[in-house]
Amino acid sequence: MNLSGRAIISMLYCNEQETFEGAPVGEPLANASGQTLVEEEESKMKSGIDLIRRCGHISVSIALIATFIGLAQAQTRNAKKLADATKEAQKASDVFTEIMNVPDKAIPQSLLDKAEAIAVFPGVIKAGFIIGGRGGRGVISRRGRGGWSAPAFFNLGGGSVGLQIGASKTDFVLLFMNQDALGGLLKDKFEIGGEGSAAAGPVGRSASASTDAQLKAGILSYSRSKGLFAGLEIKGVVISADNDDNVAVYGKKAPEILSPTQRWTMSKMPAGVRIFPRTLARYSTRR
Repeated sequence: MNLSGRAIISMLYCNEQETFEGAPVGEPLANASGQTLVEEEESKMKSGIDLIRRCGHISVSIALIATFIGLAQAQTRNAKKLADATKEAQKASDVFTEIMNVPDKAIPQSLLDKAEAIAVFPGVIKAGFIIGGRGGRGVISRRGRGGWSAPAFFNLGGGSVGLQIGASKTDFVLLFMNQDALGGLLKDKFEIGGEGSAAAGPVGRSASASTDAQLKAGILSYSRSKGLFAGLEIKGVVISADNDDNVAVYGKKAPEILSPTQRWTMSKMPAGVRIFPRTLARYSTRR
């Protein structure tokens, strides 16, 4: 066989060893990048796993960011409520101080010393004629050993306050004279003149002129409007705890704040609200 014949046979033999894609028999198929199909599949799996991990990290990051944003918003809300609570405590303290600084028209000391709790609602809005609505916010502290509790925040609404002409603002002071009256504060809400018996409180240096109704009443009520302070009977008034503020300021609801088992010291109270129990202690403290 001449050289050209042997070359042809050799070419045919080599062609038989190749696949239709040109890959030698016995060797793995390869892609355009030179990777085998197995290597390509492994590469795709690794890429998929990496993508899942990255997505997981992103999800965790988003969840953490959302949590931080939620905490920041809650802290902002609580800071605002604490600022509002500080203003309420200051206003109540100012009202009580102004009333007690006029001895001839103030709450008699003997009654003040018997009170188990004191409520002050500054600037309550009343409107209408003869019968009208009322709305306001205030603070209540319970007497404790050697002082007064942290002020719990309450709302005042409903009822009538006698003759009313036009709209005005009135300051209210309530003395809770016994444990039964005080028990009403530990409920979600209670009605003065309904669940709690109330009477207009006497004013002046002495309580010797108090009526039987005043002496037996669980709650003595006072009002100050346009500079005039006097005892005033109120009926149908509903007092309810503002537990949004209480929880934001103390982490407790009103019944816990005013509970007899709760021992309060000034250091346990936020600095902004200490003014109210300090003001009460200036005028009445039991040893």
